[in-house]
Parts: sequence; structure tokens; C-alpha cells
Amino acid sequence: MAKSLRSKWKRKCRAVKRVRYGQKELERLKSILGVDKTQVKTEDLDISDIAEVKTVEDIKKPSETSAVEEVMDVDDSSSKVNLKKLRNKNGSYPVWLHPRKIPKKSKKQKRKIQKRKGCKS
Repeated sequence: MAKSLRSKWKRKCRAVKRVRYGQKELERLKSILGVDKTQVKTEDLDISDIAEVKTVEDIKKPSETSAVEEVMDVDDSSSKVNLKKLRNKNGSYPVWLHPRKIPKKSKKQKRKIQKRKGCKS
């Protein structure tokens, strides 16, 4: 595509906006981090003065606070599912199982069992 005067003008305007918005963003970041304008010039500003800088090794090392891990008690009695029949101990299917995934054969067998129980009682 040819470089028209209009596209050159738009490119120039975007460059001006980039500079202006860059300054605004820098001021906003300084205000968030709590750096005074009178305290430090932007050229003298070092990130380690503002925030704590960690290396990759420091992050990967387990700290003393994370060494003591608490184990959460979980009740697994209702969540055990027979993988062959896809049923739990009560004979019902889990919530996450889509109805189309339930085999037709097992549906028929379950209906027969329920009819028998219904007739006896």
C-alpha cells in the first residue's frame, strides 16, 4: 500500500501520543509506588530503591514459612466412583458425568432393579 500524506500524519500523531501517554503512565506508577517527585529524579531512580528485588534462585528456594504446610481434611467417602460402572457407593452417577455418557445397558438394569424394589414394598 502506498504511503499517503494522511497515513504519515496519523503516524506522526501516534508518536506524539506515545510520548505524552508514556509520561502520564510514569507519573501514575510513581504515585502508586509512593515515590516523591522532589525525592528522586527519574534518571537516578533504581527499582531496588522502590521494591524488593528477588532473583530466580531466591524464588525457587523453599522458605522457612512455606516449610510448615497445613494439610486440609477432605471427606472422600462420597467422591469415590467405580470407574467401570461410573457410580458411587449409593448407586447414583456423579454430577460431572453427562447423561449421554451413561451406557444404555446400565440404564435398563437400574430400571429393572428399581421396579423390583417398588413391587416388593
